[in-house]
This record gives sequence, structure tokens and C-alpha cells, in this order.
Amino acid sequence: GKRFMIFVDDLNMPKREVYFAQPPIEILRQWMDHGGWYDRKSAQSQTRMNQIVDVFFIGAMGPPGGGRQPVTNRFLRHFNHIAFPEMSDSSMKLIFGKIFTAHLE
Repeated sequence: GKRFMIFVDDLNMPKREVYFAQPPIEILRQWMDHGGWYDRKSAQSQTRMNQIVDVFFIGAMGPPGGGRQPVTNRFLRHFNHIAFPEMSDSSMKLIFGKIFTAHLE
């Protein structure tokens, strides 16, 4: 009856290899596509898959550049994307000023 949540910040930091693969991301994608992994060291590896259940995955990443790499769409399809543009200081002051004023009234 328990659930587990995994949060990974800077998900797009692994460096791309020669053929643009990112092994840490590919192992996560394999889990999301197939629900687990086969244990290659087990004698039953051909027939038994280690399934991972009741796990939620949350990832955060910035736009590519400055050490951040583009991530494949094969991996991104497993996520709901939430993005917002950088706000100016005047916009933030207006928004949080209204919230603060309403809270004090």
C-alpha cells in the first residue's frame, strides 16, 4: 500500500555520447516503457523481469545550453510538461504584491 516518489533535478545534464545516447536517461526510459528491468546476473533473467510498481517520477530541467543537453522525445513523451517564461521584476512585484495585500486584508 505504499508509494514512492523520485525527483531528479537537472534531468538533462548527462552528456551525450558519440551517437547522441544518454545512458542514464535511457535506463529511466526503459523503466518507463517496460515497467522494470531484466536482471542480467540472475539465472532466471530470460524469463523473470523485475517490475517496479507504485513509483512516481518527477523531473525538472532547464532549456538546453550551458552544459544542459537536449533530451529525446522518446523520453519526454512520458511526462506532462509545465513551462513558464521568465517574468520581469515589475510583473513579479505586481503579482506577489496583490497576493500579499489580499492576505493582509
